[in-house]
Amino acid sequence: MSARAVSESTFDAEVLQSARPVLVDFWAEWCGPCRMVSPILDQIASENIDKLDIVKVNVDENPGLAMQYQITSIPALKVFKGGEVAQTIIGAKPKAALEADLAAFLA
Repeated sequence: MSARAVSESTFDAEVLQSARPVLVDFWAEWCGPCRMVSPILDQIASENIDKLDIVKVNVDENPGLAMQYQITSIPALKVFKGGEVAQTIIGAKPKAALEADLAAFLA
């Protein structure tokens, strides 16, 4: 399973109302580091299907969400739990570093 796209119209239902933690990848097509981290997030999503949902928000197509969550650099990863931001990770990282950052949500 890979990360699925959400938009301003589906964000509330898919992220804020989710019973599980949701990692939101704020990204853009033109962003090289975003393209580097994308397959890593897909791997983490498929390996932790029962613990964490992973979704993507294209900041160019959803500027309202980018502004609402104060996205000033990408990739920006935000973990939402209970409708609130529980953790923020900025920048591309290797898989082991991302898994270490997300350990509390993958346990």
